[in-house]
Amino acid sequence: MSSSSQPAVSVVVPVFNGEATIGACIQSILQVDFPSSEMELIVVNNRSTDATLQRLELFRGSIRIVEETKLGPAAARNAGVHAARGRFIVFTDADCVVERTWLRNLLPLLDDTRIGIAGGAILAIDPANRIAHFGERIHDHRRSIEEFKPPYAITMNWASRRAVLSEVGLFDESLLRGEDVELSWRIHAAGYRFVYCDGARVRHHNESTYSGLLKEGCLHGRAAIWVRDKMSCLPDYGTYSGLRTGKRILQNVKRFANGPQRFEALCWMIFDAGKLLGQASLVGRRPQLERAASDSKRYNEDVT
Repeated sequence: MSSSSQPAVSVVVPVFNGEATIGACIQSILQVDFPSSEMELIVVNNRSTDATLQRLELFRGSIRIVEETKLGPAAARNAGVHAARGRFIVFTDADCVVERTWLRNLLPLLDDTRIGIAGGAILAIDPANRIAHFGERIHDHRRSIEEFKPPYAITMNWASRRAVLSEVGLFDESLLRGEDVELSWRIHAAGYRFVYCDGARVRHHNESTYSGLLKEGCLHGRAAIWVRDKMSCLPDYGTYSGLRTGKRILQNVKRFANGPQRFEALCWMIFDAGKLLGQASLVGRRPQLERAASDSKRYNEDVT
């Protein structure tokens, strides 16, 4: 890419110890049906200790590599935004691959200046087992954008105008998880709408074991407490109760015992049990200490 070119869109991908997946992610983005002169791909290496940097060097000349030493996906994405030159900023993750029509379908939605975030479908990478396909329910972007109140977007498949991010601010670097929900809520509170596009698809390496579902639920539960603690100053954003999660567990116990959808009910029970465990782990502990991204061990436990 010529250094003098001014791309219309900057795709930002944070990566921490992603040697197994980052190559396929980059290749898929470089192959999208979008003029290469109008797109730049920024990969932010967030202090990886494996062979990630060597993988990135294979693409030097086609991508921009940014180093961010402050650990955490929020800090890494912010570094990518600061380095970006595009009018549109698009995020995906290092363990995702994108479909060829991804940007073609996603970006036109931002022509409406009332739209703060455009998000697309998040599907499992095939071949995938039943548990990984169930993960599509956890990452159901249509529901999170169109049905949840307040709505939120997921950075695996997110596009915004740079002007919106400049107005509202970037990701909260004190959050190791849930930083996309927190920024979504700030954008929504500023009066912007969100829009979903099913044709703008990425595929993600979803958890494929029951133990993985439990861990993912635990991380979601902890993140929910952190985010709502920070947003408690805003009406409709800062309240949280585990009662809804507990109620859904009881509903799925009944579904498992009596209904035909036993597998789905079991997956929800395991995921929601993880959420309650994650929330319980913060009882009596100061959230600001839990948020501190102080070392690579915590980062690896909470983000990978």
